Amino acid sequence: MGKINTVHCFFEQSGTFKTQFRNLGISAYDYDIQNEYGQTDYCIDLFAEIEAAFDGKPSIFDGITSNDLIIAFFPCIYFSCLSQMSMSFTAHNNRHLAPLECGKAILERSANREKYFGYAVKMFSVALSRKIPLIMENPWSQQTFLKGNFVLPPSYIDNDRSKRGDYFQKPTAYWFLNCEPHNGYTLQPRKAKGAIINQRPSDKAGVCGKERSEISPEYAYNFICDQILGIKNKNERQLTLFE
Repeated sequence: MGKINTVHCFFEQSGTFKTQFRNLGISAYDYDIQNEYGQTDYCIDLFAEIEAAFDGKPSIFDGITSNDLIIAFFPCIYFSCLSQMSMSFTAHNNRHLAPLECGKAILERSANREKYFGYAVKMFSVALSRKIPLIMENPWSQQTFLKGNFVLPPSYIDNDRSKRGDYFQKPTAYWFLNCEPHNGYTLQPRKAKGAIINQRPSDKAGVCGKERSEISPEYAYNFICDQILGIKNKNERQLTLFE
């Protein structure tokens, strides 16, 4: 894509991508309902803003133009393969429940998944109708729900994020709307933290666990250069940024 005026990092509270965009001379801000890292610039209910924009009401989208970029780390808790496996009577978390209670738990999860799926579809619809460049990130491992049940296929799949310097090996999909990935690749192996399943989950439904959703600054910088900006990525520059 061409010159970016401002990057709006939706569902990011860590400041990871925001900081790397700023290191590259691009204005960027974090938007999230939480502020555990002290980095959230706008503490806001993004789901309410998506609903308002989709319904034609005033929203945060009114201040975002086609010369900006939204990168959305959309909550994946109801789309993940672990959530898919929980839609079973034999799932680990369901086995101790009585049949009726188990059925209620599964139906509640299904209803929540439909709600969050709706938010994602509405966000895409708003971005497309307003011609706002948008990139959405979501896991792409095993039987994740979005593999066979989403409005568009992903534009780019990073099959092993640790090879680009991230903490985890998990495959991740990226949807590019009103812009295209540049398909560059910077190899920067980093020791991973371990399996995602061993990281502490969130205590709140619909919100990803803090440790599970963390992205390393090296990965953020490499991905921005490789896929979003399409610029040459020099290792000596990385060392000055991350020392």
